[in-house]
Amino acid sequence: MAANDKGQGRNQLRVGRLVKAHGLKGALKLELYTDNPEGRFIPGAEFTLQVPEASPWHGKTITVREYRVMNGNPVVFFDDIADRDAAEGLVRAILWIDQGDIEPEDNAWYDHQLTGLDVVRDEQVIGRVVRIDHLPSQDLLIVRPTGSDAEIMVPFVEAIVPTVDIEAGRVIVTPPAGLFEELPDADSDEQSPADAS
Repeated sequence: MAANDKGQGRNQLRVGRLVKAHGLKGALKLELYTDNPEGRFIPGAEFTLQVPEASPWHGKTITVREYRVMNGNPVVFFDDIADRDAAEGLVRAILWIDQGDIEPEDNAWYDHQLTGLDVVRDEQVIGRVVRIDHLPSQDLLIVRPTGSDAEIMVPFVEAIVPTVDIEAGRVIVTPPAGLFEELPDADSDEQSPADAS
């Protein structure tokens, strides 16, 4: 997971997305981007909202009133959100928290820590991270392969990027076949009858 240090503001960490209104009292179901929701969503915690510019919430912050797990789902209540209609206006908003001097939690890094790192596969440097794109579903490492001007979007998930080593200046990747190279056509390996004779 990448923390953000541009776009929403320097040294901010994306911790959740509001998925849907829950019940009639202003609660919202959360998609969590944090390993420590109980520590992040304490009463009084304040978040910056990432919403479209047309939203009345654009440029505003919101304060947690209560966090709980209901029927296995993380749910949050905010100050000044008292009913379902108000909650509906926040659906799909992304929540960012100001990290200040606090280090990111485990498996979270700031964009500036990742940008410029070598991308290594099977002990070979195959490219360099040029930026991080933050999408609602996941973060993407944008990688420029060695000797190329192309950009490859690498999902920033543990299955594909198992190791981030800031001190060594590299990320280790285990990409699926075809992500960094063209796959040969299935027919190209088969000899035609004419070639075989």
